[in-house]
Amino acid sequence: MKLTLVILAAGLSTRYGGLKQLEPVGPSGAVLFDYGIYDAVRAGFSRFVLVVRPEIEPLLRQHIDGQFGGELEVEYAAQQLDALPAGFAVPPGRRKPWGTGHAVLAVRRWVEEPFVVMNADDFYGAEAFSLLAGHLRKVSGTGKLDFAAAGYRLRDTLSPSGGVSRAVCELDGHGYLERVTEVKNIREDFGIISGSTLTGQPLKLTGDEVISMNLWAATPAAFPLLESQFIDFLAETGSELNAEFLLSTAVNDLIDRRQIRVKVIPTPGPWLGVTFAEDRSVAIEKLRQLVSEGKYPDALSAPGKSSGERP
Repeated sequence: MKLTLVILAAGLSTRYGGLKQLEPVGPSGAVLFDYGIYDAVRAGFSRFVLVVRPEIEPLLRQHIDGQFGGELEVEYAAQQLDALPAGFAVPPGRRKPWGTGHAVLAVRRWVEEPFVVMNADDFYGAEAFSLLAGHLRKVSGTGKLDFAAAGYRLRDTLSPSGGVSRAVCELDGHGYLERVTEVKNIREDFGIISGSTLTGQPLKLTGDEVISMNLWAATPAAFPLLESQFIDFLAETGSELNAEFLLSTAVNDLIDRRQIRVKVIPTPGPWLGVTFAEDRSVAIEKLRQLVSEGKYPDALSAPGKSSGERP
């Protein structure tokens, strides 16, 4: 069965202060999403679609060709502000992308098979892709809207450099998602972890909460549901300059309406990310350690030409 990996690479990286999608972190200059591609290939993925801003597409194309030698089936889907349903227009003065939910809709014309969505600026670990691929193979052809998400422990995804936003998951007794809540400015100070909701309500957290790091598995049946959610979003908040159509919020609404089920699959990681510039040194050191342990080759290369071990 053919599987596609969708890589969300259109972010502005405002907190990072640069184009973190292309920030070298591997021993031989690999970026974080290179490891996602490498792990996905080992898990059986054969197509890759990068969601990009048009102005950075040439840089991403150059990087992919240089890193993998043109031996991958790769497409590039532009996330454009004016790609809106009929009857809607970009409000004057808006420059901010519409968010991760809109980014996934940008690949609709490119994806006709089961797929996984990942952030370009995160490292998820090889097992995450294997587990999600297994889920997609199990549910493919059943006609059920049974999707999945990789679940991480909150404490393992914090940054020592500042507050981060995370999607906190509430599960039922069978491991299915009941609710996902976006929590912002999560940080640990003197052993206490705290954050706040999108409406500003303060929260205390234990660090053991299960969270989604935007690694989702779905089928193309998700696209019309997501587009319906986007229309509702635009009708309610489309005139705001900074409102974002978040994938996690859309998933939450679809679960509330009992239109989909989402299995949250516990994932051991490790997870790495570069929310802030200071996080880069941590990622570099951890990747160097994984290479020394034989989990990855020193230099990632095209499928079939690398010496990394399978997960």
